[in-house]
Amino acid sequence: MASIFSKIVAREIPAYILAENEHFIAFLDAFPTTKGHTLVIPKKEIDYIFDLEDESYLELMAFSKKVALAIEKVIPCKRIGIAVVGLEVPHAHVHLIPLNQMSDMDFSKKISLTPEEFSEIADAIRSEYEASLKN
Repeated sequence: MASIFSKIVAREIPAYILAENEHFIAFLDAFPTTKGHTLVIPKKEIDYIFDLEDESYLELMAFSKKVALAIEKVIPCKRIGIAVVGLEVPHAHVHLIPLNQMSDMDFSKKISLTPEEFSEIADAIRSEYEASLKN
């Protein structure tokens, strides 16, 4: 059975997509801990991040870095935190979370955003990401 993330990749369910290439996709977390909380996944459904081939793992991290740098330009924060938990969805994924304090990384606390806020954040990050590809 396809994971919810595979359904996003297949465009079977909507998501606020920020960046994409042949192998990876980044989108806003539907249940964020902070504004700009992003998930980065391989398009190929692999449950455990350490089951990725070495090359894919390194490419996922490089793609995540590019997305993180775009987030950092849009969302006021001290840093972009990175977490790999892997228990929520059986599909390898990286959390990129704008941080101003340690509690921003608390997955038990979620914020609510309107569809308009999600769209505005996604559009801004996507624009920064696309601009970075041109430089």
